[in-house]
Amino acid sequence: MKDLLLEIGSEEIPAGYIAPALSALSQNLVSKLAASRIGHGGVTTYGAPRRLAVIVADVAEMKEAVSVEMVGPPKKAAYDADGKPTIAAVKFAEKAGVDVSALSIKTTEKGDYLMAVKEEKGEPAAGLLPGILGSLISEVPFPKSMRWASLSGTFARPVHTIAALFGQDVVPFTWNGVSSGRESRGHFFMAPGPVALAKPADYVAALGKAKVMVDPAEREASIKEQVDRAAAAAGGVAVGGGEDLLAIVTNLAEFPVAVTGRFSPDYLEVPKEIIIEAMAKHQKYFAVEDSGGNLLPAFIAINNTVVKDEAVTVGGHQRVLRARLEDARFFFRADREKKSFEPWIEELSGILFQAKLGTVRDKTVRVRELVRFLAREAGVSVDEAAWAERAAWLLKADLACHVVGEFPTLQGVMGRIYAGLFGEAPEVAAAIEEHYRPVRSGGPLPKSRVGALVALSDKLDTLCGCFAVGLSPTGASDPYALRRQAIGIVSILAASGLPLALSRMVEKAVGLIKTPGLNRPQVEAKVTAFLKDRLVNLMAEAGHSRDVVAAAATVSIDDVPLLWRRVSALSRLKSLPDFEPLAVAFKRVVNIIAQAREKGELSGAGAGPASGLFEKPCENDLVSATASVKRKVAELLSAGDVESALLSVAGLRPAVDAFFEGVMVMAPDEKLRKNRLAILSEVASLFNLFADFSKIST
Repeated sequence: MKDLLLEIGSEEIPAGYIAPALSALSQNLVSKLAASRIGHGGVTTYGAPRRLAVIVADVAEMKEAVSVEMVGPPKKAAYDADGKPTIAAVKFAEKAGVDVSALSIKTTEKGDYLMAVKEEKGEPAAGLLPGILGSLISEVPFPKSMRWASLSGTFARPVHTIAALFGQDVVPFTWNGVSSGRESRGHFFMAPGPVALAKPADYVAALGKAKVMVDPAEREASIKEQVDRAAAAAGGVAVGGGEDLLAIVTNLAEFPVAVTGRFSPDYLEVPKEIIIEAMAKHQKYFAVEDSGGNLLPAFIAINNTVVKDEAVTVGGHQRVLRARLEDARFFFRADREKKSFEPWIEELSGILFQAKLGTVRDKTVRVRELVRFLAREAGVSVDEAAWAERAAWLLKADLACHVVGEFPTLQGVMGRIYAGLFGEAPEVAAAIEEHYRPVRSGGPLPKSRVGALVALSDKLDTLCGCFAVGLSPTGASDPYALRRQAIGIVSILAASGLPLALSRMVEKAVGLIKTPGLNRPQVEAKVTAFLKDRLVNLMAEAGHSRDVVAAAATVSIDDVPLLWRRVSALSRLKSLPDFEPLAVAFKRVVNIIAQAREKGELSGAGAGPASGLFEKPCENDLVSATASVKRKVAELLSAGDVESALLSVAGLRPAVDAFFEGVMVMAPDEKLRKNRLAILSEVASLFNLFADFSKIST
């Protein structure tokens, strides 16, 4: 076995391209080796701005030999009456690459068929690797690829070198005019010459000597350590983009070196969020905060080389940043000339939300009306309702301000800041920022009930509006991020505990869409089904089995917090050792009722079972037990104790088992049959408070 190395050396690749490209490079290589039946060990990727590399350990030197069974025509068609092979048998043997005499008979459920065993011999892996590696380069995906000169191959940036080694041997091939070899290139400034590689195991150390940290994890750790040390020396801690900025900077340098600069304290009149964003977005600099969260007039930049005169380099960084901060201060001062949100709200009439759904101001009007409705439905306090309505009216106003025009990622944040400056209530200011949450699955949710109401209204309007005009997601296409909006809705409902019915929310939101010829019931059904799918997926990701989630969701998804509690209770019940016989008994009840309903057997059973028609004690016992459990379940559900309520229902199992053992439900006598079905209907009504037990696997 030998190690395999492929390094693609190019001009500087955009930072955001590198991690996805390395992942695809690794996956594609593994797939190609598997398809070629070449065994191997672990796979490790390396990447930097001017190179993508992958090393596969313990690659087999021979392709695996296999025997493949090929089934041919039926025996009766393969031989004539004299037992001689027909043309069908001859052609099959030719196809299999064997002599007719080597054919055998395989007996299957459908009869006897000709069979050939085709031996696919192993061959040296070295002969297959040039084709595998050559095709691999062309298949690396990038958001944008380019061609150069008159060459036909595409890559993120022009490729200059290809290092390909199988053990100590070069894997010879040519891609886009570049021939593979054993040479890489060192750091562009500090060691620009060729780096000879004796074998794949030397790769990391050899490039390290040439001032290139090819391991992204090593570079990230180095940057973090340097930034933390520099921030501490400046009197604070580093901020500004968190892991995102760190990940970007990691793929901007091959040999990262941190330097600290300063800027005029005069710029601190600008809110720190703007300064941090200006540094991170435009310059990829880290800001520095003191222990109290106050921004310090300092920054940390990452260079891609060791510089001779650090003062010169820092001076350059400071001049560039000064221009950025001057722009930021200009935009902020221009916004401060406004004394309220009202001028910006009027400007929203000129910002299109969606062609068929109107402007952003039109959306604001709908959201405000929806917030009023949700506040009434949720029964929040008068103050909370007023704050939510005010926040709904202001929530998109900052889209018209100068700062958000320059820094779109600050939408909501600037709304909160300007709300404070314009004298709005703190609850209103917080809700304006919170209404965008969660920005991703699993992200932070609104902290306040006011923020939750506004966030729900905004997301629900977007979701229902897009479905109403035919913009529902298809496959991987989701330009309006409707899946994220739906996940946000169900996550907020689950966490906030607001007593809101999903069906009434959707009905109201769709009712506010003024689109001619809109089929409201159809849109409501589609939106509800979409939300249900997101709920099921969310609960499955939380660790609940899909059959339990589906069983609970089939009953109702209207009360999302209650649905979560029902799923949790069912999951707990399913983990009990005696769940299987319990589920079998409950499924039997559900199935009998379903079949009887299909046949019309339940007509007249709505009044409940008649004790005068009981033939056996087990009938009265089940009715009495059901009535007792029903009272207990009502009390427990009223107290919010879903798990205890479900366990109480589970306690019916002995009475249910005795009932099935003691009587025949589908008795010939119609009165007895309907009375027993009525008994089971009462039992089933208790099950149906929690789940459709027929969907739970045992």
